[in-house]
Parts: sequence; C-alpha cells; structure tokens
Amino acid sequence: MASNQTKKAPPRKPRRFTKKHMLTEEKIQELHETFSVFDKNGDGMITTEELGTVMISLGQRPTIPELKTFIRKVDHDKSGTIDFDEFLQIFSKKITMDPEKELYEVFRVFDDNKDGFISPTELYNVLKKLGEKISMREAQEMVKEADLNGDGRVDYAEFKAILTSR
Repeated sequence: MASNQTKKAPPRKPRRFTKKHMLTEEKIQELHETFSVFDKNGDGMITTEELGTVMISLGQRPTIPELKTFIRKVDHDKSGTIDFDEFLQIFSKKITMDPEKELYEVFRVFDDNKDGFISPTELYNVLKKLGEKISMREAQEMVKEADLNGDGRVDYAEFKAILTSR
C-alpha cells in the first residue's frame, strides 16, 4: 500500500499542434518566445498578475476580474494559470485565422502614438515595457534595417516586408 501512496502521476507530454493547427515548428518557437515574455518569473505558467503586467504595457487597462475571467476561459486544466499548451491553443487559432490582420495588430502595438509609423523611440519603449534588454542604439539599428525608404521610421509596408522576408 505504501508504494501506491508514493507513486507519482506520469508527467504530461506537451501537445503538438503543428498539423492540426497548421503551425510550423518555427511558429511554435516564436510563440514560445512570446510566452516567455508573459511568463516574467520563468516558472512555465502565466499568472493573473503576469498577464496584467503585459496587457498594461501594451496599452490595455484590464481589471483583475477581467483577467481572472480570461484565464478561467482558457485554463483547461483548472490550475488558475495559463501553461504553454493552453497559450499555444489560444494563439494558434488566432494565427491561422487571419495572418494579415494579426500582423497589422502587432504593428499597431509598436506604433505607440498611432501615427502610422514606428520610430526608434517607440520601438525602444515598447520592447523595454515587454521586458526586453535593448539599448536605444539597437532600436535605431533595427529601424534603420527595416526603413526601406530612408525616412527614419517604419511604416506598415516596411514592417510587413521585413517580417515576411525572413
């Protein structure tokens, strides 16, 4: 009987969504990197507080009840947090629906003042809010690389070109 009490459940295998949700391994890796931005303490779970911090940095103002409701809707294992499998399910559905719309929404996150352009300062500020370690010089170099017409900023067409060419 004692052996039954010490027996642990086998670890849950991570689910793969590549075929079912039409995601490439590269896209899964990108989503994992995004998940890591949300998962501030690196424990493999996104808590209400972590989700709130990221949403606030993206210009949203969710209330604690709204955050808890969102997590409850996607928290299939009822842990009170979002693990990577749950995160992958949420975002794989969004990605496979309309990539053009998704890309434009990402552009709008970086276009902080909503003037239709991403400046080095906007890029720097948003990446810092997301917890990225970046210098202003690096942000300037990134904008310079994507700035195809040489005006010192990135419009949506340039943003799309640089992201879809890789």
